[in-house]
Amino acid sequence: MTIDELRQEIDRLDAELLRIFNRRAGLALEIGKIKKGRGLPVYDPTREKAIFERMKGENPGPLDNGAIVRLFERVIDESRRLERIMTHRDEMREKE
Repeated sequence: MTIDELRQEIDRLDAELLRIFNRRAGLALEIGKIKKGRGLPVYDPTREKAIFERMKGENPGPLDNGAIVRLFERVIDESRRLERIMTHRDEMREKE
């Protein structure tokens, strides 16, 4: 494969990752709504640890497990941030 072909494949994968990240964030928002309705906290350290352990167990490489955990920490942090923003926005609307 040429560099251009490899870059085209990376571009295709980046587009797929973007779609997947946004789908995952949408699901996290749905979970956030359920948690809010049940009075549960946004942060669930047990769930996050389970995600990290599962991803490390499924990791075929070449990224090492530390890299996998850092990537998923970031994805989860952004999902949690989005949940907080949306919860706050909903609370503000309820007060109006």
